[in-house]
Amino acid sequence: MAHIRDGAAVVQFLVWLDNQMQEIYGASGYFYESEGTHKRKHLDSMKLTEVSVSDKLEGFRAKQEKFKGLSFPTISSVGPNAAVIHYAPEANTCAELDANSIYLFDSGAQYLDGTTDITRTVHFGKPSFHEKSCFTTVLKGHIALDTAKFPNGTTGHALDILARIPLWKDGLDYRHGTGHGIGSYLNVHEGPHLISFRPHARNVPLQASMTVTDEPGYYEDGNFGIRLENVLIVKEAHTKFNFGEKGYLAFEHITWAPYQKKLMDLTLLTPEEIEWINAYHADCRKALAPYLSEQEMEWLKKATEPIHVSA
Repeated sequence: MAHIRDGAAVVQFLVWLDNQMQEIYGASGYFYESEGTHKRKHLDSMKLTEVSVSDKLEGFRAKQEKFKGLSFPTISSVGPNAAVIHYAPEANTCAELDANSIYLFDSGAQYLDGTTDITRTVHFGKPSFHEKSCFTTVLKGHIALDTAKFPNGTTGHALDILARIPLWKDGLDYRHGTGHGIGSYLNVHEGPHLISFRPHARNVPLQASMTVTDEPGYYEDGNFGIRLENVLIVKEAHTKFNFGEKGYLAFEHITWAPYQKKLMDLTLLTPEEIEWINAYHADCRKALAPYLSEQEMEWLKKATEPIHVSA
């Protein structure tokens, strides 16, 4: 429930930010690529910065039931700053938002019934072919981990590669682990398990009911950064066979916010990946509908319309 309410706050933030980017900067917006003028419509006194928009996101969260504060300082980053993995914006020095640049926000909250951590990457102008390709490759790794099934006794060290293989195929990678545990109204980074290439990820096997994040990324110094993050719960898996009588495990995602379709290169996605995105988006609409206004729900419906690929 904490993650559902948090997802509603994230969607409310995206609706607000989409409108502001169009109104202040003439951006084409969340859904379109080329209609915007990308010229400031208002005086310099009206502007969006990395800090001012992250404060707005906190405000949407603060209106949710059982909210007690942020679970960590929000990473709110535009363009080159998004390439800094643990970027921390400061009010006096942070960047202004830019309709022609990627915007990445990694944030979470403490609710009495749970702790959240979500990352989404968006673009309110016309993303380049390269940006789309990189975003889609990160998304493919994100889906690969989400859909994994594995025997009891498997560690996060063994699973880390799943999120990297699509990136490795293009000679890309990222310099951080793929997932960390999360407490419930506790620590946003909580072990002892994790999904990582680091040796200590071999120490603790994943077990049913553990929580862990799924957050591959790609960071191009001086240019942009991409990260997508959901929280997963480890659960028992239903498999056709049970080799070695070990029992098998899988993941269930509990984070709810759309992935921006404008940033996807659909030619790079398999039919199974498109099916996963459509199913996730359909579940997003169902989960968040009770918490959104009519206008916000219309935006979410558009953001989560099924992807149709012509033969």
